[in-house]
Amino acid sequence: TMSLREHALSLFRGAVGTVRPAPMLKRALKLQGDGCPQLLVKGQAFPVKRDLYLVGFGKAVLGMAAAAEEILGDHLTRGIINVPLGIQESLQRAGMQEMLLKPHSKIQVIEGAKNNLPDEEALKGAAAILELAKGLTADDLLLVLISGRGGSALLPAPIPPIVLKEKEKLTKMLASRGAAIQELNVVRKTLSMLKGGGLAQLAHPAQVVSLILSDVIGDPLDIIASGPTAPSSHSVQDCLQILTKYNLLHELPKSVETVLSSSPTEPTALENYAHVSNFILGSNTLALEEARRQAEGLGYAALVLSAAVQGEVSHVATLYCQLIQLVCLGFASLGKGPLSDELRGSLLQLAAEQHIPGLDLDEFLQALRGLGPDRPVCILAGGETTVQLQGTGKGGRNQELALRVGLGLHKAQATGASSPQGRCEILFLSGGTDGQDGPTEAAGAFCSPGLVAEALQEGLDVEAFLRNNDSYTFFSQFQGGHHLLVTGLTGTNVMDIQAILIRAT
Repeated sequence: TMSLREHALSLFRGAVGTVRPAPMLKRALKLQGDGCPQLLVKGQAFPVKRDLYLVGFGKAVLGMAAAAEEILGDHLTRGIINVPLGIQESLQRAGMQEMLLKPHSKIQVIEGAKNNLPDEEALKGAAAILELAKGLTADDLLLVLISGRGGSALLPAPIPPIVLKEKEKLTKMLASRGAAIQELNVVRKTLSMLKGGGLAQLAHPAQVVSLILSDVIGDPLDIIASGPTAPSSHSVQDCLQILTKYNLLHELPKSVETVLSSSPTEPTALENYAHVSNFILGSNTLALEEARRQAEGLGYAALVLSAAVQGEVSHVATLYCQLIQLVCLGFASLGKGPLSDELRGSLLQLAAEQHIPGLDLDEFLQALRGLGPDRPVCILAGGETTVQLQGTGKGGRNQELALRVGLGLHKAQATGASSPQGRCEILFLSGGTDGQDGPTEAAGAFCSPGLVAEALQEGLDVEAFLRNNDSYTFFSQFQGGHHLLVTGLTGTNVMDIQAILIRAT
């Protein structure tokens, strides 16, 4: 029989595999017919009357463009993509040839946005994309590839007379006064030529088809990479309100004042987007669905908790620990009783405090109850947690989450409050789908209460590792890093994935 670790690894790989650029595009995109060819996206047809152009921006776009060019072949007239600095070299080094464009490609690659900040190179790329979009006719088709991570920084095109430095300075001032990321994005979009639907408007009257890899909870089109092909739900009024809220109205550069005073007061009407079709090709939800399918194939009763888990790692870890204890009570045939009622109540309260969008925990717990004690259970979830950095150690949010869950379960077992855990074998995995977690070579980690017990026996202070945000160092000390999840760069990104595997012993 395979170990839980092998199962978890296989589920994670399957989930990531399904949102990798090549398989993702090949499933969704086809070109058919020679006379008047048609582009088929998820079965929807778009006639290619004259020329077919491609533009793209974001971390995973290089792989998406390579796959798209293979599908489009000679029908592609030309393309421009804006990708993060150094990505071609990284993929080359990692031996991921399939993510790179072929020699003599019709797609021009511009690398920029060092450290995920807009810079001169990103500006050049954005200007080239802008020029291409402006020159299109009603008979042209523009295919837009968008990958959320890094997409926004790679598309800076401030509305003249604003220059990039002024826009950056304003963004920094807002951030230093405590503006939320959503507020920063509203201001950025209002001052940008391409964001907030700008690219789609510039490409009019051409047909615009966007293929999107989402790295944002809930997949909101106008937020992913600042929504260059989606109608913005914000107006200049919203931007002015935010600037007022942070007392910045009187500190604006002249150029920003000029742009704000001459901007239309209403957002662009929806009918002005009739020439645009947006498709989400990859998301956390799709990745979790694939993992669920595979888990069932391995004999698990599999449930997806949520694709929108967010919040501080310590709170999320507590939620997972209590969920695991509840499953173990079920295995010990104690799924009905005061202990389980208490846990259920505590869980419902935790979930309410976490504000996890779209999670109906009551319904989830009902489904859990109906599983029966004989099959191993797999609970899947995804999203993006946050870590409050206090220490100087090495780690990432996924490794820290895994260690916190392991420690929480060990403590619960030690206090004897949930002795039924003793009848369960438990494994928790958390990993970043891009193959990266913090400044480490790991994507995440596997953890179990047993590993924490072993560490404590060896005299390691697990809580000290957590206080120092040093989860990577902790996991590196066991079996040659066997508990670290190391996948290498994956060329995709749909946030993080967690898997909880539980079987009766």
